[in-house]
Amino acid sequence: MARSEGPVPEFQPYVPADQAPPEFTAKAIILGAFFGLLFGAATVYLALRAGLTVSASVPIAVLSIAVFKKLGKSTILENNIVQTIGSAGESVAAGVVFTVPALLFLAGGADFFRYGTIFVLAAIGGTLGVLFMIPLRRALIVKEHGNLIYPEGTACADVLIAGERGGELARMVFKGVGAALLYKFLYGIIGLWHETALWFSTDKNGRIPDATLNSDVTPEYLGLGYIIGPKIAGELVSGGILSWLALIPLISIFVPETRLVTDLHNLGFSDGWMAGHSHAMWIYSAYVRYIGAGAVACAGVMTLIKTLPTIISAFRESVKSMRGGTGETKKIRTEDDLGMGWVVGGSIVLALLITILPKFPHGPFPGSLVMGLLVVVFGFFFVTVSSRIVGIIGTSSNPISGMTIATLMATCVVFVLLGRTGDIFQPVALCVGALVCVAAANAGATSQDLKTGFLVGATPRRQQIGFIIGVLVSTLAIGGTLFLLDSTLKAPTEAHGIGGQQLPAPQATLMATIIKGLLAQNLPWAPVLVGAFLAIMAQLAGAHALSWAVGAYLPVSTTFPIWIGGMMKSLTDRLSHRKDESELSSGMLYATGLVAGGSLGGVAIALVAFFGDRVLHMEKPPLLDFLDLGARFYPAFKDGAGGQILCAVVFGVLCVLLVRNARKDLEA
Repeated sequence: MARSEGPVPEFQPYVPADQAPPEFTAKAIILGAFFGLLFGAATVYLALRAGLTVSASVPIAVLSIAVFKKLGKSTILENNIVQTIGSAGESVAAGVVFTVPALLFLAGGADFFRYGTIFVLAAIGGTLGVLFMIPLRRALIVKEHGNLIYPEGTACADVLIAGERGGELARMVFKGVGAALLYKFLYGIIGLWHETALWFSTDKNGRIPDATLNSDVTPEYLGLGYIIGPKIAGELVSGGILSWLALIPLISIFVPETRLVTDLHNLGFSDGWMAGHSHAMWIYSAYVRYIGAGAVACAGVMTLIKTLPTIISAFRESVKSMRGGTGETKKIRTEDDLGMGWVVGGSIVLALLITILPKFPHGPFPGSLVMGLLVVVFGFFFVTVSSRIVGIIGTSSNPISGMTIATLMATCVVFVLLGRTGDIFQPVALCVGALVCVAAANAGATSQDLKTGFLVGATPRRQQIGFIIGVLVSTLAIGGTLFLLDSTLKAPTEAHGIGGQQLPAPQATLMATIIKGLLAQNLPWAPVLVGAFLAIMAQLAGAHALSWAVGAYLPVSTTFPIWIGGMMKSLTDRLSHRKDESELSSGMLYATGLVAGGSLGGVAIALVAFFGDRVLHMEKPPLLDFLDLGARFYPAFKDGAGGQILCAVVFGVLCVLLVRNARKDLEA
């Protein structure tokens, strides 16, 4: 992928601005809404079970092309609208599931755990994410085109263009999709090997105690690393190496176990949780995760400061366009955004709405106006940060929970300064965090989709309207799915399934712990400030602080395979004797296929698990355990050193396939 050093104003999209093929059609809206419902429900289930989500834009683009080819003809812009509307379901669901279930763990929060509350949080948060992103589009998508990659947005555009052109381009994308789907089926459905390989680990008594190096051997992370390239991938993994091979061992050496156990108990972790997790994970959960959250927050502040001139310029241009009607030349189709009147007016109305709605956690009016103000201020800030982060590392690695932690910390500090430390304010603080979380998650997805639209020649206004439609439609399924799972997947002695063994909701549990700790003024600020100073150090050393901070926050198992993908990109460039790679090269298309197939495979695995639990009612064993051939025929090998070697071998095969296909020459 070409990486120029500045904006590229002469860029010409696939569909020129002076052409207007069918775009915002009924069939595109209906199919997009269907995918929004499907991916929203699947994301709720996956996030509650594992605390993870998969990106939806690329898979939906692939599915849209396939469906419309069966039903008849479609334009590339119609397929783009489908993925724009459909991908809203995944991003909104992620924001909801990471935060809203925490209501069950807060004082008085269970009273607000209702369908209406969830619908309002998802709908308003998601819509704010779209509105706040509108004045940023020209700053981040257009002017920064040569600098911000937006890997999944670019990958999605590659899929759409390849599907439009057909021929060798489309075949290369679907070769990657096929390889990734087969790979995910072999380990995710029939369990021939583990998803995560452990390369190196020591116990708490080792010479280097509690050091860990593991890797998710997944095709989507490999493809993502290839797309973002070796530099950003290297910055990501460097943060993970510092956390897991330096900070955790260092803390293990100097912090006695009695202190560690006490700190974990104060943060709400039970003895049962500790019994099921390694000593290294104890340290990560008690200290290093807060270091990472502080680093992300500080890097976000520095990112906003660097972006301010461009944002101010974008606002000025948007205000000028809003005034309109003074003899300016007609706005071209590919630069037609929703006006600033919609942005400002809509934001004010929604912010006021959450302060007066009945049976909603906001406190008495007019004191509730503080909540609306915090949502607007933190919402716009983290929408800006999220929109820029995903331009660097993609939506799949966007540290939404880290931004939410920072929001909750700042909100609780404001509440403490105002004297609002009673139990009644715990749900209010969570709702601020939830609205910002949903807005930031949705803005990240919106940014990727607007990048896709920029590349293929879509109309921004129609995409922005489409995303709002996707938010509102998918919200209908998100709340229902959340309640369905909470009421059915629970033990006989439990009032709620969320927080139990089947639906641990790890992110939401952490959010509740932070709120209770901050309002009680017993949260450990020291690791948060350490993370902030480490982010400043990274920036001064010449690294992108945000990329590095994200790596320090995420598990190294996530960043390490991304780094391997970046190394495959570097190796391919060396073997092919090239410096830059086209966005429609064989390597980028095949890597796009890996991302698409891996994401589709992740959703399929979640749906298989859901089918076994809810339709077949398989509990002992669950359907995925029943299909696990590795556990049935060679459990000792799979769980031992041989299983780790097998993970390395099959992932190596995937790397070889990527490099071989990336070196091929293509003709459109």
